[in-house]
Amino acid sequence: MAAAKIESRVAALEEEVASLKRRLSEPAKARPHWVEGVYGAFANDPDFLEAMRLGRKHRESLRPRSARRTPKRKPATRK
Repeated sequence: MAAAKIESRVAALEEEVASLKRRLSEPAKARPHWVEGVYGAFANDPDFLEAMRLGRKHRESLRPRSARRTPKRKPATRK
């Protein structure tokens, strides 16, 4: 009885291995990258542009402010 059970399990495993080999031999289906479906969805959207402006303003407010440097003077030109 144990031998029959082992034989049926081995047969099931062989069937599964054959199935996996068939799947591996088939060419993979190319799926488009998710970004391609989203890219350009907010083009020319004023609400999106405003959200980006406010986000940039907030991130810039988090940056530490450095001491203001005086601009370098341009050398005097000789005439």
